[in-house]
Amino acid sequence: MALGGGTWLFQNKKLPGTYINFVSRVRASTDIADRGYATMPLELDWGPVGSVFAVTAEDFQERSLSIFGYAYTAPELKSLRDLFLNLKTGYFYRLDNGAVAASCALAKAKYPGKRGNDITVSVAANVDNTSAFDVTTYMIVDGSPAKVGEQKNVKAWADVADNDYVTWTRTGNLEAKAGEKLKGGTNGAAVTGLQYQSYLDAIEPYYFNIMGYAGSDATIQQLLIQFTKRMREATGAKFQLIIHGRENVDYEGVISLKNAVRDEGAQPGAAVYWLTGAEASCAVNASCTNKTYDGEYKINTKYSQSELERAMVSGMMMFHNVADSVSGDVVGKTNVLSDINTFTSFSKKKNADFALNQVIRVLDQIAIDVARLFNRTYLGKEQNDEDGRTALWGDIVALHKEYQRVRAIQNFDPKDVPIPTQGEKKTDVLMNYSVQPTCCMERLYMTIEVA
Repeated sequence: MALGGGTWLFQNKKLPGTYINFVSRVRASTDIADRGYATMPLELDWGPVGSVFAVTAEDFQERSLSIFGYAYTAPELKSLRDLFLNLKTGYFYRLDNGAVAASCALAKAKYPGKRGNDITVSVAANVDNTSAFDVTTYMIVDGSPAKVGEQKNVKAWADVADNDYVTWTRTGNLEAKAGEKLKGGTNGAAVTGLQYQSYLDAIEPYYFNIMGYAGSDATIQQLLIQFTKRMREATGAKFQLIIHGRENVDYEGVISLKNAVRDEGAQPGAAVYWLTGAEASCAVNASCTNKTYDGEYKINTKYSQSELERAMVSGMMMFHNVADSVSGDVVGKTNVLSDINTFTSFSKKKNADFALNQVIRVLDQIAIDVARLFNRTYLGKEQNDEDGRTALWGDIVALHKEYQRVRAIQNFDPKDVPIPTQGEKKTDVLMNYSVQPTCCMERLYMTIEVA
């Protein structure tokens, strides 16, 4: 008979043998959530409906045609190019109100929408094997048919696979057929608030830093504002909403851009795309203040200094024109005036610091990271005693040391953070401490005495 062995909790084993527990040495955990994630509801001519789909910056550059239905350089993707100048990953939802997929006798467009009408499919005899066929898919790109899918030397429909653009009908025998154009694709009826509500229901479980809406519909804006407030305050989802032209919002979770674009046919709030990417990817130790707009739209910056001041006081984010005549730049660049949100009702409890998006980024980062730490490592796993609470204290302190190392916060001293105590219930943990976010310089005041 073998000797006893295994692990032990109490010293109550009956058999002689060796009982060994392997445990990790207690050390602080500093898992800081990444930034660069944004979400936007979009009205599209192509793409999946009824679900959230993720697109990385690399995906957008390399596969925009199959994802959004247009080549990267197409004018239809101008706003998305602005978005992805800074964005790492976007979570998109196509707003659909009865879109119809184009079709023909041979195939049906993979996605509903009018872009499917630009697809043509053909079946031709293979030049090397007259008993086999080549099945080809074309889409109009830059005004001309471009081959986007091809399968050579196939003999039956069962051998033909669907591609990124069509699903094959697969009826009858596979036989040669000249190019057949797909028809009947439509974008459906006008989008309503119901489709936006479906978007909010779908996006709620996802992690993102910014939600953007470039439209001007006041009802939709209000819907998104209320969703943002509920998510931030009731569920702990820390993100900010960016909208255009909305005044008197007075909430740190909402950024309202005042400037409109001057491009003919563009949404007035089209600059929201660029700002959504810029804010989402702005690091926790950085600010968008004075960041240069490098997108494709012409932004109206014809505001006087007094108008800029009034806009800032009312909580509106502004772009302004910055020239440097000393260096010869008399045209100037379009820069973010100040990285602020709509919060204006300052008080002793919530002062003007809460109007600075850099402060909100730091506070949101702390909320996200501490919640992830507690939920994954301590909730239901660690005893609520002195040892357990001390371990939690150590992990929280380690997180804040990392924030201070990257200069997101300042003047942090672990001695100023008390070890958590037990709350009113045996399962509750209570902790109180102060944090001082660091902000980028914005104003310089000098007095120079001439002797």
